[in-house]
Amino acid sequence: MREYTMIHLTTPISEEAILDLHAGDAVQLSGIATTGRDAAHKYMVEKLIEAPRPLPPADQKLHDELQSFLQGGAIYHSGPILRNEDGRWSFVSSGPTTSIRDEVYQDKVIAAFGLRVVIGKGGMGPRTLEACKRYKAVYLHGIGGAGVYNAASVVEVLDVFKKEEFGLPEAFWKIRFDRFAGIVTMDAHGKSLHDDLAREFDRNFASLIKGA
Repeated sequence: MREYTMIHLTTPISEEAILDLHAGDAVQLSGIATTGRDAAHKYMVEKLIEAPRPLPPADQKLHDELQSFLQGGAIYHSGPILRNEDGRWSFVSSGPTTSIRDEVYQDKVIAAFGLRVVIGKGGMGPRTLEACKRYKAVYLHGIGGAGVYNAASVVEVLDVFKKEEFGLPEAFWKIRFDRFAGIVTMDAHGKSLHDDLAREFDRNFASLIKGA
């Protein structure tokens, strides 16, 4: 039986480091990442990935900025609560958002931006799992109901993009993590703990009905 231990990763993360991870591993993640929810993923796909070239200058600038730190990096499905003191933003609370809403976009974002880690809660579907396998990425399940605890791992807000257009929760917040904790529930080998649990539920439910 494989022994699961706490693994420390720092962005940018190599393909080899991702292949060393397996579903069930506990991870502490450090380095630069961005938040991104529904509006951010929709924008990335429709305006940065699938839009005709050349991109408008403002979109091209943001595309290049995101590419500069998302290659080998991480995106966090979260709509944070923030504080602004003397022009400096900080995270007050930042729980993971339900990820399945971005299933229609996530595989394209992983492929186009070279993501290694997607952080959220509840897991994602077959398109994202296939993208994790093909492009060597993992899904990291954050700790739900622990927004203040998670926010303590966001040690610096480096920048923000699309704040006026999307609003605070939906904006891209470029952040620095220090030992953000989570569990790998979808790995680059094609294993999903979410699928395993669903199959186990189906088996148990079928047995229950059969015995009723």
